[in-house]
Amino acid sequence: MTDEHAQRFSELRPLLFTIAYEILGSATESDDVLQDSYLRWAQVDLTQVRDVKSYLASLVTRQALNALRAGARRREEYIGPWLPEPLLLTEQDASSDVVLAESVSMAMLVVLETLGPDERAVFVLRDVFGFDYDEIAAAIGKTEAAARQVAHRARGHVQARRPRYTPVAPAESARITAEFMTAAAGGDLTTVLSMLAPDVVWTADSGGKASAARRPIVGADKVARTVIGLLRQGAQLPDIRVELGVCNSAPAVLLYSADHLEGVFTFEIVDGLITNFYAMRNPDKLAAVAAAREITRGADV
Repeated sequence: MTDEHAQRFSELRPLLFTIAYEILGSATESDDVLQDSYLRWAQVDLTQVRDVKSYLASLVTRQALNALRAGARRREEYIGPWLPEPLLLTEQDASSDVVLAESVSMAMLVVLETLGPDERAVFVLRDVFGFDYDEIAAAIGKTEAAARQVAHRARGHVQARRPRYTPVAPAESARITAEFMTAAAGGDLTTVLSMLAPDVVWTADSGGKASAARRPIVGADKVARTVIGLLRQGAQLPDIRVELGVCNSAPAVLLYSADHLEGVFTFEIVDGLITNFYAMRNPDKLAAVAAAREITRGADV
């Protein structure tokens, strides 16, 4: 490993992490992929690399696909709904890059989870990051024509399932989240209901390792009562603490008992109403929230 190897990789790390995370839906696995890719990069003769960004993106994509395929059985046997690991972000203003904000949203990552591995990688590389088809073909080990076919198929699949996405100004998100939490913590059912879309959905991921609903809860009344009940239970935890943050480019509530993170609850807001809650209770996945991450679709190299 030379200083130049390290510098080039470091410059591209936020981009490479974002690619891996969107393919895997796991910050923990993405870190592992980047570590393995870094070690492989150390053995590369830089005089033979014409485009460092393209080369490293291909390398990370291949390693991410290996990890995705290796974990397929674990996901099939997962207890209850599977959600991506929450991604605590350093950048709170999603409006600066709407494509990036949507691509890491919980709703989009759940849609991407329904794609096959190659479809997911191709969609991410082409529609999110704008790589050329020859670069994508090299990354997935297919011909350029095949990569175009995979992209067309993946795009159609995503378009058919893509939820409506409208970026919300950070100040507005923070206001709605704070008002909702105040009303729910106070047991104000009327106010809570007024802030929910009629078909709002509550989806919880515990992996069978924490108390959580094992099926999505649908409808304003059911979701409102669920949230109020959970906050009432949470208030009984020792040294309870609530923090507001941004996860996956959306407002989020982080619930702590003393210094232990009990859950991350992400809000999805459309037209001023909350349309989805994503509740992460799996302690294995909560470990990824320990540090804020920088994500990007570009790179200055």
